[in-house]
Amino acid sequence: MSYMDMTAVELGKKIKAGEVTVEEAVKDAIERMNKMEPEINAYVTVIEEEAILKRARQVQAGIADGTYTSPLAGVPVAIKDNMCTRDVLTTCSSKILNNFVPTYTAQAVCNLEKAGAVIIGKTNMDEFAMGSTTETSYYGETKNPWNREHVPGGSSGGSCAAVAARECSYALGSDTGGSIRQPSSFCGVTGIKPTFGTVYRYVLIAYGSSLDQIGPVAKDVTDCATILEAIASYDSKDSTSVKREDYDFTSALVDDVSGMKIGIPRDYFGEGLDSEVKEAVLNVAKELEKKGAVVEEFDLSLVEYAIPAYYVIASAEASSNLARFDGVKYGYRTKDYEGLHNMYKKTRSEGFGPEVKRRIMLGSFVLSSGYYDAYYLKALRTKALIKKAFDEAFAKYDVILAPAAPTTAPKLGDSLSDPIKMHLGDIYTISVNLAGLPGISIPCGMDSKGLPIGAQLIGDCFQEKKIIRAAYAFEQTYEHKLPQD
Repeated sequence: MSYMDMTAVELGKKIKAGEVTVEEAVKDAIERMNKMEPEINAYVTVIEEEAILKRARQVQAGIADGTYTSPLAGVPVAIKDNMCTRDVLTTCSSKILNNFVPTYTAQAVCNLEKAGAVIIGKTNMDEFAMGSTTETSYYGETKNPWNREHVPGGSSGGSCAAVAARECSYALGSDTGGSIRQPSSFCGVTGIKPTFGTVYRYVLIAYGSSLDQIGPVAKDVTDCATILEAIASYDSKDSTSVKREDYDFTSALVDDVSGMKIGIPRDYFGEGLDSEVKEAVLNVAKELEKKGAVVEEFDLSLVEYAIPAYYVIASAEASSNLARFDGVKYGYRTKDYEGLHNMYKKTRSEGFGPEVKRRIMLGSFVLSSGYYDAYYLKALRTKALIKKAFDEAFAKYDVILAPAAPTTAPKLGDSLSDPIKMHLGDIYTISVNLAGLPGISIPCGMDSKGLPIGAQLIGDCFQEKKIIRAAYAFEQTYEHKLPQD
């Protein structure tokens, strides 16, 4: 049995007990990576083996002397390539950052390093997290480990594929409109998007600053709760960071949902939802009901307005955030140009891919004079109404159950040829980001093509424990498997 077949917490226990050395675990991850990468392409950058093994020996010594006591000490992790890592290439899977090596590390990654984690590489993603399939990457598409002809989802498709293919024990992703939950669903793994502000976003390269949130991707709910506990923190350097009184997420890992009220929004189970996905997600409700939860259907309004509101707001913020990539300060610069303005134009034209350009242009348009009130302000008002609708729902329910995506993973090329179709794939996830809520995607079934189906559990702000408890309770009823080679 490979050490990468274990959950992160299981492997961490064996390392702490001295049954496995950190170096053995890391070598196993590297061996697995070398075997799978030619087919999967989950990584943009793999850290040099010598550097990884040096870190492994440091962590082993730290475990021995009591420096590292975390359940994750010594466990190999992969990091999405939009989180800066000191002295390691960080590209956002874009040509415009193909030579960018930061001098600092994202705080969430620092928190993992303080816990004794061993970083083995940076995972592939949709360019600047703009996409739902991990096909817009400058470094080539990532393939779904369950079926190489299908996408892994996105934008954290590299992280989710790496976990599913067992090329690491767990990974970090980021979620702007479903970028952890949707690919977790497509790859048959578990992923959490925490309440906005729970995980400190310092030097997460921004796409939509009011929406982006870092979160864990792992094999099960226990791993995700443990990782979230390690990375969540507050710091005043991030104006969106929230100081929370309680970061004890693992205390919610109890198989008890008796009396828990679970709402099922009718709006999420109508036209456009695949019948096999619908059946699998509603089965989650049945299983939780058997365990004592109270399940009710209700109307969650404004769903139809979520996608236009999200793409207006996210594109506007992207237009502003990506203005810094101009060929002057860092990253790619065009070779031939005449004057400063020509250099800007050619650098950005050559450095950004089609989907990023599309969103920058849309964002610049909705922020422009004459259209700001008509589009951007209207989208912000819609965002406030969506949050109000969720507030009303959570006055009645502890948790909302929904699909993570309307279908299972589409074939490579299907979504990329139709950007609107790709955007519609986010219909069940983006409202959570607009309202700043926590959500978790858990495996709940397989379709007739042998592709995973994921269910999404949504909680009120700062109520991660409720969704973790409900997810953990369902997990005890479901035999989860990872793809075979």
